[in-house]
Amino acid sequence: MTRSLRVAVVGSGPSGIYAADALTDQTAIPVTVDVIDMLPVPYGLVRYGVAPDHLSIRSVRNTLQKVLDRDSVRFLGNVEVGRDVSVAELHHFYDAVIFTYGAASDRRLGIPGEDLEGSIAATDLVNWYCGHPNAKTDLIESAIATPTAVAVIGVGNVAVDVTRVLAKTPAELEYTDMPQHVLDALAATHITDVHLLGRRGPAQASFTTKELRELGELEATEVIVNPIDVELDPVSQATVDSDRVMARNVEVVREWSTRGPTGKPQRLHVRFFARPVEILGTDHVEAIVIERTTIDENGGAVGTGVLETIPVQLVVRSVGYRGLPLEGLPFDTERHVVPNADGRVVSDGVAVSGEYVAGWIKRGPSGIIGTNKKDASATVAALLADAPTLSPAAEPDPEAISALLASRGVGAITYQGWQAIDAAEIALGASRGRDRTTIHDRDELIRVGSGS
Repeated sequence: MTRSLRVAVVGSGPSGIYAADALTDQTAIPVTVDVIDMLPVPYGLVRYGVAPDHLSIRSVRNTLQKVLDRDSVRFLGNVEVGRDVSVAELHHFYDAVIFTYGAASDRRLGIPGEDLEGSIAATDLVNWYCGHPNAKTDLIESAIATPTAVAVIGVGNVAVDVTRVLAKTPAELEYTDMPQHVLDALAATHITDVHLLGRRGPAQASFTTKELRELGELEATEVIVNPIDVELDPVSQATVDSDRVMARNVEVVREWSTRGPTGKPQRLHVRFFARPVEILGTDHVEAIVIERTTIDENGGAVGTGVLETIPVQLVVRSVGYRGLPLEGLPFDTERHVVPNADGRVVSDGVAVSGEYVAGWIKRGPSGIIGTNKKDASATVAALLADAPTLSPAAEPDPEAISALLASRGVGAITYQGWQAIDAAEIALGASRGRDRTTIHDRDELIRVGSGS
């Protein structure tokens, strides 16, 4: 192939941009990349998943931006693959396609009462407080308006983020880039008690220690832990002895269990060995029933038959994400990923020429942001190894796909458009004494990004 290899990356979160980085940072094979995203703005979960009060983590977008700055990388936002352009059509314009569109749906609990009003997915709550254009604003703001007691189910970092955001005072959130309507709604809540529930013990929880410690430092919330929950069984003790992260987590929780009352107006009840078995209510959530568990020899949760009912008016389900199928791609309905071998998409046991995956849609929702860099690099290595055998795109002209999208009335937002949105958000934040305020409305994002 005498020209540069043309690659489309579907998804502009960390996995997608790390893939673009790996493709254009090497010099053995000239490559140009189009990063395509259904949203008008880049950065995926860095923008819409990392909690707004975690500025240091969110600052990774400064690193990602340097990749989009490259002449060999082009951003095409507001373009939905499967709606505006098909997977098959992408192959007409590109020599290879890397799908990095993540895992945007929530996992279900599978218990009675899960669909009651007042039972919401953490993904929906996170989308709302991060200013996602597709956020279910009316649903979330109605759900959080009246409850005094909330159950957050799950002990991963997302559950910790959700708990922290719901428990913080307005002053503790004022510096963030949350949209103003989000700050106003959170300031108006009446929540006094949050119950953070985990099926297993502190030695099996998946949060990171830094995020966990923050729960014990909230201005208006005291943390309550039953000392019995930090009495380790032999399996848990073995885990702690062999894993320094788990050991630190257990130590944090153990210290909480020794704290006495502080008189703070809000309480965070951190509950382990608590498996939700039913959500109660007639038309709306009124309580959650939990079963006490123990740990078996494999580290799994085993029910004891001891039940407890906790009065709550809001349940936030945070038990994981799952990927969704994309028309034109094979999909594993059990693992909720695109089947692949070393990042090469596989259909009926055979690698599909020119199709690759990276990130959560490749391996499932695991790891931290940095995990995606190594993962994307491995996929890119496979693509570059395949380069000599790839079928050339029928229409390699970089402007051809833009012409197709324009003919369909699709207003793609370019990197220059994103820079205009970025500047507008910084200006909006400055007007309110903050570094940035997220623009959440899709029409406004498109208006600013298109210069109309």
